[in-house]
Amino acid sequence: MSDVDEHLDLTEINAVRRLLTSKPRPVGWDERRARLDEVGSVWPIADDILCEDVVFDGLEGEWSLAPESDRDKVLLFFHGGGYCSGSLKSHRRMVTEAGRAMGMRTLAIDYRRAPEHPFPAQHEDALTAWRFLSRQGIAPDRIVVGGDSAGGNLTLCLVSILCAAGERLPRCLWLVSPWTDLSMSGATLTSKDAIDPIIHRAYLEELATAYASHVVGRRDPRISPLFADLRVPMKPATDSDLKPASHSDFIPAAIPI
Repeated sequence: MSDVDEHLDLTEINAVRRLLTSKPRPVGWDERRARLDEVGSVWPIADDILCEDVVFDGLEGEWSLAPESDRDKVLLFFHGGGYCSGSLKSHRRMVTEAGRAMGMRTLAIDYRRAPEHPFPAQHEDALTAWRFLSRQGIAPDRIVVGGDSAGGNLTLCLVSILCAAGERLPRCLWLVSPWTDLSMSGATLTSKDAIDPIIHRAYLEELATAYASHVVGRRDPRISPLFADLRVPMKPATDSDLKPASHSDFIPAAIPI
């Protein structure tokens, strides 16, 4: 990275930090959701992006397509927000530009949120979205599944569900700072507490309690995929990729942090 690029990166990061700390965190769930939508709307989608609402099996979503992108390949996207906030609106710019960069259509999912709908509602919605794409005739090896924060958690949990059922898996995953450990066992929650503008232990505890409640333990792999066994051997891509998938068909994820 050149000195100019590094300077631009720091300028953008500092601008985001100022935005995130410009107002105190709202207290109520509705207020928090509105605030995240407000933050996401600071960066509107590009004029050349085509968006289309879709409703299937009681679930709402949004297609997006950038010029010259392949309609037959799809990024299935789950937004972040600690399973309690976030929406199609808050992450619209993120997912539409990700689709442009990947050269494919995107389908963002408005999955149910806690605390009104705790675990496993989100898993059910993710699987519903996956089944919907199958009914559209889109093969698993033409699908990327991804998300940020809680959406990254949900992405990994969907793959675990598919693995357990012996089903074919997506081509790859796109994970952006995935929230993989709801037990909060990481040391940096303490060591970085004064540095991070929004993520603090008390806040995460509140989100995790709203989502998982006391139905299952926080270290359960269905809640915290950090503790799931997702290790899979690599193998060259061949025509055998068309057969029903096993764990060995899974291609590792890209994890921007």
